[in-house]
Amino acid sequence: MGKFVIKTSETGCHFVLKADNGEVIATSQHYQSKESCKKGIESVKRNAPGAEVVEED
Repeated sequence: MGKFVIKTSETGCHFVLKADNGEVIATSQHYQSKESCKKGIESVKRNAPGAEVVEED
């Protein structure tokens, strides 16, 4: 199972979702606080399981 990694900078933070092999699957927007970044992670966890998979040619 993948993991969420929070990366902090002088201006705030963002998170990346990494697969078990370390590959970055997704990168978030920039958040001004770690608390709002964690809320973004919870939103992805809550909403992603029901996301439809669509293939585009």
